[in-house]
Amino acid sequence: MVDRFVEAGCEVFGCARSGETVLEIARTYGPPHDFACVDVSDDRAVGRWTERLIAAGKVPDLLINNAGLINASRELWKVPADEFAEVVDVNIRGVFHVIRHFLPAMIEQGRGVVVNFSSGWGRSVAPEVAPYCATKFAVEGLTLALAEELPGGLAAVALNPGVIATDLLRSCFGPSAEHYPSPDEWSQRAVPFLLSLGPQDNGASLTAPG
Repeated sequence: MVDRFVEAGCEVFGCARSGETVLEIARTYGPPHDFACVDVSDDRAVGRWTERLIAAGKVPDLLINNAGLINASRELWKVPADEFAEVVDVNIRGVFHVIRHFLPAMIEQGRGVVVNFSSGWGRSVAPEVAPYCATKFAVEGLTLALAEELPGGLAAVALNPGVIATDLLRSCFGPSAEHYPSPDEWSQRAVPFLLSLGPQDNGASLTAPG
């Protein structure tokens, strides 16, 4: 997505908890773009990151929460407690942390769209991924409730990105994951769609074009 947003003329700032990945993106796209190593499950770390950006005038017009983990495929009662907690911490608390630190500045500027990545498994279920399903159902509910709280000019949208050949999908689908679009192929269609979202979409549960 970063490649597509930059190509579209956007100023992009983002984070990941993989320092190596962040450095690679930062080397590719220097200022005014901004990338940092941040674990979204750490509220204090998110707060420091967002405070620095907002102080520099970097308030998002489009805020995308797409960090996500999935549990190793197994029945719910066999999922270790710490693994369940980590999925919840990233997939739900991470979304909350980013929203709570950025949204006041977005409200103050009077515009902005918050897109929280859900999943097909946030609207239906499958066996052996119950923790992931639970968190994505939670993202749907959180987003719909947030949409009712926002002032005019802003929007909150839950987005099912569709099925993409990522490492996350490979952990569930194995080799058959390669039958689906690569992240690069997906981004060619998804980013223009994301850039088209506006206040009229507030409260929508959408699916990215396939």
